[in-house]
Amino acid sequence: MDFYLTALLQGLCFSALALGIFISMKIFNIPDITTDGSYTLGAVVTAVMITHHQPTYIILPVVIVAGGLAGALTGIIHTKLKINALLAGILVMTALYSVNLTLMGTSNLPLNNFPTIFNLLNISADPNHNTFWVVSIFVIIIVILIGYLLKTDFGIAMRATGNSESMIRSLGVNTDRMKITGLALANALTAVSGYLISQNQGFTDISMGIGIVIVGLGSVIIAETLINWFRITSVWLSLILVLAGAVIFQLVLAITLEIGVDANLLKLVTAGFVLVIVSLPRLRLLR
Repeated sequence: MDFYLTALLQGLCFSALALGIFISMKIFNIPDITTDGSYTLGAVVTAVMITHHQPTYIILPVVIVAGGLAGALTGIIHTKLKINALLAGILVMTALYSVNLTLMGTSNLPLNNFPTIFNLLNISADPNHNTFWVVSIFVIIIVILIGYLLKTDFGIAMRATGNSESMIRSLGVNTDRMKITGLALANALTAVSGYLISQNQGFTDISMGIGIVIVGLGSVIIAETLINWFRITSVWLSLILVLAGAVIFQLVLAITLEIGVDANLLKLVTAGFVLVIVSLPRLRLLR
């Protein structure tokens, strides 16, 4: 049971990442590879500040700003320099590797002997249950904030930018600014995921972000499949399904390990699982 609880906790920690991918890829239709770098950036900033004994209420805002700046930089390169969004993300992701390594000064930082958000808040005596409640509260707050934002006039303009850029531009909306803001928000959420994961696993590693975009993409694709099946149009339900997708994705990987698949093949299994999910709608159309 603890094995699956760990998978559930991982899924909840990755839910902010999934929400970030949802905003960049599904709202703005931008394949943002900055994710790999901003996720690690969030974890690195968290680890460095924790090891320097900075309080939690300072660490989280700094993580959000750092991730937001990374996403905004990608947006500026894409919109102002007219560089392909995929290439812009790759450039920023590559630069962030050096930034992260410079900030840490080493390839790995352990956090086991330092206080984290999970042991500062004591909701339950059981450490795993305490982590679950802390992360759940954290995720609920994030969903409420993002859901509220997407329902405002600004959020509607963001969604309209992704749906019909020329139409919303004709109404006087600065679409470049919307894209920059959207990518900043998406990567701020991704950095928050790195913030949670680094404290949950007790260390930060320079390579922890490699391929992490696949985790977020898989979560969003699961959510999109459920949204299409049930014909959901509600923003709130869509966000909840994105969270569910992140949890389902981690539970599938947990089951994969439980049945005896070699851990060295986990990345291969992950890629295969995402491929299957992506292919499902197309396979149905071929019937």
